[in-house]
Amino acid sequence: MEYSEVESTEIPIQLLLEADPSETSISSYLADSWCYAAKNNGQIVGACIAKLTNGNTAEIFNVAVHPDFQQQGIGSDLLKFSLNELANKKVTRVELGTGTFGYQLAYYQRIGFRVESVLKDHFLANYPEPIFEKCIQLKDMLRLYIELEPRT
Repeated sequence: MEYSEVESTEIPIQLLLEADPSETSISSYLADSWCYAAKNNGQIVGACIAKLTNGNTAEIFNVAVHPDFQQQGIGSDLLKFSLNELANKKVTRVELGTGTFGYQLAYYQRIGFRVESVLKDHFLANYPEPIFEKCIQLKDMLRLYIELEPRT
């Protein structure tokens, strides 16, 4: 597996829809973002989208891995690669939002992310269609963060 920074136009929208079911939402953050990809034989099978939001803080808006390549450590390796690249860009804090339960929460916590706050009813107010995971409707968003080691 090869990990690299790519142009946003190289990331297939269908891949990003694996993690965010709203094309409108994806369009809102994809422009001017840093895009990192996992490539298998030149084909993008994973993506991590991050954007500088404030000073030395970036937000990860999307981490997606094609279903045929999930549960193989690619997402974790891609996220670690992305965090390293962000640190090289002088980012010292990375934030993201995720559901309040499920495998994504454990995935981010294994990497070192910590809970900062809860946004009540985020998924109800910001997505036109209900989002379900394991037959449970997502309602609230957890805001997570990780502090990165400063690079000189």
